[in-house]
Amino acid sequence: MSPFSAAESRGGRSRRPDEAASDLLPDGPVRHRPRNVSLVVGGTIAAAVVLAALVSLVWTPDNPLAVDPALRLAGPSAAHLLGTDEYGRDVLSRLMAGSQVTMYVGTLAVLIAVGIGLPAGLGAAQRGGIVGQVVLRLADLVYGFPALLTAIVLAAAIGASTSTVALALGIAYVPVITRVTRSTALVVLGSDYVLAARAYGRRPLAILRRHVLPAIATTLVAQMSLLFSLAVLAEAALDYLGLGTTAPTPSWGAMLQDGQSYLGSDVLLTVWPSLAIFLCVLGFSLLADGVADRRHDAVTRAGASSRTSPS
Repeated sequence: MSPFSAAESRGGRSRRPDEAASDLLPDGPVRHRPRNVSLVVGGTIAAAVVLAALVSLVWTPDNPLAVDPALRLAGPSAAHLLGTDEYGRDVLSRLMAGSQVTMYVGTLAVLIAVGIGLPAGLGAAQRGGIVGQVVLRLADLVYGFPALLTAIVLAAAIGASTSTVALALGIAYVPVITRVTRSTALVVLGSDYVLAARAYGRRPLAILRRHVLPAIATTLVAQMSLLFSLAVLAEAALDYLGLGTTAPTPSWGAMLQDGQSYLGSDVLLTVWPSLAIFLCVLGFSLLADGVADRRHDAVTRAGASSRTSPS
């Protein structure tokens, strides 16, 4: 008997579909699912950072490299909204230009980590056995070297640069993507529809492409967003230590290091890059939480639907 038929029999009369469907809902006022605040706020901040980096490619309020000693340490004004630094350079323009470095390092580091860690994790999950154990042990070996130490070694070997920072962070994050991919892929590979696909004769690569990758995509996006926020923080720290982007290219970490010498006379030189780093890390971290919450809500609703569906 269908749910609508059961509803009609209880009422003793023929009922409209909308009336019958109301019997399937819980009593009391309808509760709307709360808005994913983390996803909205994080996405907005992340979009603002990306937009600032893109706009700075073609326009900034002033030349971020132009030196004007007459405007040295000038406060905020109509001509320079955030003031100028110790060389008379416009701080807002340098912050916008520095967002290019942030986006470049974060994007390249995540792409390196995903490009190596995703195939390794999928292979470890699909093959298992000795192959899986070798991949995990290699991941543990790489994970034992912190990103900062890797950057110092690479900087000593090939020289300090923005690309060196991105390469070091990408290598350091490979084990994270590998383990996340393997653990989530193992869950999908053990599901009924994948077992049915294997029984039907699907090739392993076709199963990974058509079933596993779509199922783990949301988890990977959340992890990539989180790694991006960590890369932003690590890049700023390495630039602050002089192991990353070299002068005169603007970067938030280098601006923070330069402003430290003027804490007593112009604290804003330290505040602005610190605020930029904080908001960027916060935005991508909230974005990661929002994507993870969305995935969790989708899984919860799917489980609830399967439990309440009529047999």
